Order: sequence, then structure tokens, then C-alpha cells
Amino acid sequence: MDFFDVVTVGKATLDIFLFSKESNKHFRLDRETHEICIKSGDKAIVDSSYFLTGGNANNVAIGLSRMGFKAAIIAEIGADEFSQKIINTLKKEGVSTSFLKQTPHQPSSFSVILNVQGDRTIFEENIVREHDFSFEGVNTKWIYLTSMENKWQKAYEKTLDFVKKNNVKLAFNPGTTQLDDDLSQIEETIALSEILFVNKEEAARICGFEITNDESFVPHLLSQVKSKGAKTVVITDGARGAFMIDSLGTVHFGEPSEASVLERTGAGDAFASGFLSAVLASLSGEDAMKWGSKNASSVIGKIGAQEGLLKKDSI
Repeated sequence: MDFFDVVTVGKATLDIFLFSKESNKHFRLDRETHEICIKSGDKAIVDSSYFLTGGNANNVAIGLSRMGFKAAIIAEIGADEFSQKIINTLKKEGVSTSFLKQTPHQPSSFSVILNVQGDRTIFEENIVREHDFSFEGVNTKWIYLTSMENKWQKAYEKTLDFVKKNNVKLAFNPGTTQLDDDLSQIEETIALSEILFVNKEEAARICGFEITNDESFVPHLLSQVKSKGAKTVVITDGARGAFMIDSLGTVHFGEPSEASVLERTGAGDAFASGFLSAVLASLSGEDAMKWGSKNASSVIGKIGAQEGLLKKDSI
């Protein structure tokens, strides 16, 4: 039976990127209202396009594998040509696909990311999944649990049951669906988490706070989220950097990236895989923040969530 450093649980998708330059006459961007205008009935020509794999669990598994750790993914995908690209990419990256569930006669989930003059709009189709995967044969030190769509509650219950029965460490990154649907189940998951990864907006929703621009707001959020039971809490705040409170209550700050931004998809996943890699390497919290930030900085300089993921000798 294979033993894994981390098994990720969540989504694996295909991301289709479409780019339009400022000179492109087919798209008009109103920077005041953040609205994009496309002429009805027109054939809108894009300047470039890319077909890449994505999904939170997929991105983090590949990020960990590139860092030299043995990773596997648990996710449900369709049985179409897109699913084959997902599987082939994972295998190429050294991630085990033994626990992937392919649903017959179902398409794979995909997103279309339209980038007009640097502003990103995401079109996403959420395929209804049963998340009928199994933890049978899974042997790991860590589970990284992330977002799922539709019918996610039973999948989370299965995951938490596995974590409790097998004394496995849990890293958790909830999604918008989870925060919208059932905060009580999210709080149970947080209480079992060794590490919780959230952005500022997600952290505020967990605590029921209104976001403010006060400098003390995120540090206050850290302590409030940690009071819900997670041993370590990491809150990312985009261009303002990241904050972490560890199991001893020590607060660390991750410097914001000065890297040029080409495309932001997957930045949070890159931070999580870099941070968790440092934890697996028994490094300090300060180093974990640096690894997370450097990995995220590399990803936002590339197109898609995976091309910029770093290897250990580059971080």
C-alpha cells in the first residue's frame, strides 16, 4: 500500500483562458463600473487562448509534488476528453490518480476565464456531483480538504470521519459554497484543522464581521478565527500580504509580493502548497510564510494556476 505525505480532497477541472488586449475592438471595458461590453451577435476575436487544468485540489497536489512530496488527489471528474487531460497532467506531475473517481456519461467541470485589459471575469459551470469517492486504501500523514460544489456535506463528513479515525492531520481551505451553505459544519471542520487557509473576506464571513480598512482588523480576525479551534490560521490579503497565527499564539506577517501580475488564478492554492511544503520539511512558521508567498508570486507571473508552481530548489 502506497504511503503519501498529503492527499488533497476537492476539485479537478479544466480552465480555459481567453485574453483580450486594450487594442481589441471586440471588447470594451468600463473601469468605473467594471462592466465589459460585447456587441450582441458579434464574433468576438480574442488575442490568445490557453487550455489548462485547474481546480483547488488539483493545483495543491501538483504544487506539493513539485516540492518533492508524495501526493495523491481524491476528486470526482467526468468521463470525457477533458477528464483525460486532467489525468494525464496529474500523472506527468507525479501525482497519484488512484483515488480519482470518474463518473460515466458525465462531463468534466470547466471554467472560462476572460481577461480583458487585465481585468478577469470567470464563467463557471458547476456539474452536480455525488462525490461518491472512497478513502479505502488511503494511507497518508495529511489531508488537504478544499472547496466542492453541490452535495458537498457528505463528502466533508467522510473526510472528517477518516481524519478522526486515522489520527491524520488536516489542512483546510473552505470555498464560497461552504460558507454560503452551512457554517455549522464548517466550524466543526475548522475545530479539527491543524492549519486553516482563508482569505480576508472568508475569515470575516466565518466570524460574522464587516470588513474594515483598519490596520488592526486582520490581526483581530486571526485571533477570532483561531478561537474556533484551528491550531494555525493563515489569512491572505492579496497585495497586502498574508498573516499567520501559530499554535503558540505568535503572529507572523508575510510581505506582499512585488512581482508583476499577469494572471491571478491559483495564487491562493500556490500559497497553500508552498506553506504546507515548508511545514512538511519541518521549517519554521516564518519560513512557511516565505515559501507560500514566493510560490504565489511565481504563479501570478504566469498564465494559469500551475505553470508557475516552484520546485524546492527554486524556492
